[in-house]
Amino acid sequence: MSPQHRRDATLQSVVASLGADYSTTVLSLTILFHPHTGRIGESWEHPLSAQTLMLEIGRHQPEFGLHPETSAPSALDDPHISRQALRLEVSAKAVQLHKYPGACRCKVQGRELKETIDLEASLMSRGVTLQLGHGVVLWMRLGASRQLPGSTAAIDTGALAMLGNSACMVRLRQQIARAAATDLDVLVLGETGTGKELTAAALHETSARTDRPFVPINMSAIPVALAPALLFGSTRGAYTGAVKASEGYFQQAHHGTLFMDEVGDTPEEIQPQLLRVLQQRQVQIVGGSLQSVDLRVIAATDVELESEDCHFSAALRHRLGAVEIRVPALRDHPEDIGELLLHFLHEAAAEMGCEALLPAATDGDIRTALWAEVFQLFARYDWPGNIRELANAARQLMVASEHEVRVPEHLLQRLQQARANGQDSALRPMSEVGVDQFREAFLGNDYEVAATARALGVSRQSIYRRLDESPDLRLASDVADDELREALVAVDGDARQAARVLAVSYKGLRVRLRSSGML
Repeated sequence: MSPQHRRDATLQSVVASLGADYSTTVLSLTILFHPHTGRIGESWEHPLSAQTLMLEIGRHQPEFGLHPETSAPSALDDPHISRQALRLEVSAKAVQLHKYPGACRCKVQGRELKETIDLEASLMSRGVTLQLGHGVVLWMRLGASRQLPGSTAAIDTGALAMLGNSACMVRLRQQIARAAATDLDVLVLGETGTGKELTAAALHETSARTDRPFVPINMSAIPVALAPALLFGSTRGAYTGAVKASEGYFQQAHHGTLFMDEVGDTPEEIQPQLLRVLQQRQVQIVGGSLQSVDLRVIAATDVELESEDCHFSAALRHRLGAVEIRVPALRDHPEDIGELLLHFLHEAAAEMGCEALLPAATDGDIRTALWAEVFQLFARYDWPGNIRELANAARQLMVASEHEVRVPEHLLQRLQQARANGQDSALRPMSEVGVDQFREAFLGNDYEVAATARALGVSRQSIYRRLDESPDLRLASDVADDELREALVAVDGDARQAARVLAVSYKGLRVRLRSSGML
């Protein structure tokens, strides 16, 4: 080996991650409702680290803003909120919320907070409502940061109703800006009611084709027999009833954008014709010749095109999806519900001429409290119909509120579904559980922590703390090795019987036995 080869050192390798979520996990607070409604949508966030995060929440802290880069943040500054209302502790294992003695009234998920509660990670990953005083409602969540790398092109979000300051909406606007800078065809995916049409409009209006036609068509409503003429045009006399030449949708969108909505419901007979046109950018006029078209195609669907029961051409699907954008469901960005709800309330009030009913800083305490209750109730609902369902609910609320704020009974029952389904059950403080009740639940659930927590409606962390305070109750991990071996010998190695003898969880005991090499 030459001296040069001996000197060539092997460089250290790196590990690359292809995870789509490149943002850090943060604790975020978003204003869902504030007496000064212009503040709705402002947020605060802090990245999580290995160390415990301690946060004081009150009248003067933390400070909220819409855009950290351009606007000066400010505190809640509501006189009905204590200077020190809550202390929040976030660690790798738990999220704990403590109310200071004598502090203002506070609610979590609509339930009165009296002292200290633990919030499950599964609950915090979606988020919870936090009401301070009677007039401020926050959305608290562990999730992605809204401060994403890169810059976005300016989009008139107000005109397009693409409201929202969440990480989901920041990312969506960034995707729209990047896609609009190209001239590639775009496939927009998402559940019904999420705003796919608005996404398509934003793509067109921020593209180089913005001053050219935007032609929307509903592919599911096109009759198979008339599809060639409607899509690609026809000459006079080309078929019975064709008394004059007619342009098809593709010609109408020449130099502009063709928006094919509900493309997943396109009849199978039409799909090969679409594929040919998209590949060649030429339409075959019925009764006429080939004609070239210059246009961009944006397609949208709520259908899962790859599912077994979907008869959509794979070739057409990949031809449409040169760029794909998935519009998030509203349940994925509930922190935007406050801003969206306010927008739809204003729209409904303008239609009905009842702007005086809208929330305002001049409202009395009672009306402010009613509006705060409405906003936190709306935020806790999953909205399976997404933004469209939210808009309809806002309209129903305004219709029912003839003189004062009123949620109609049928809507109120639907909005209270979250509590009925037990989504708030993890918020019950352990102080409400007596010693005998805890013992009965722990034994009745075979010493299983998770099952006991579900039965009592408390967090698992509070179960662990109560066990530390109960000298006659324990976990499998607390059993000494010698005692464990004796129990196994006494029951001839039967782990299930040993769990009964030791009065511990069978699942926990199996984990203990595997980790110690006894199983």
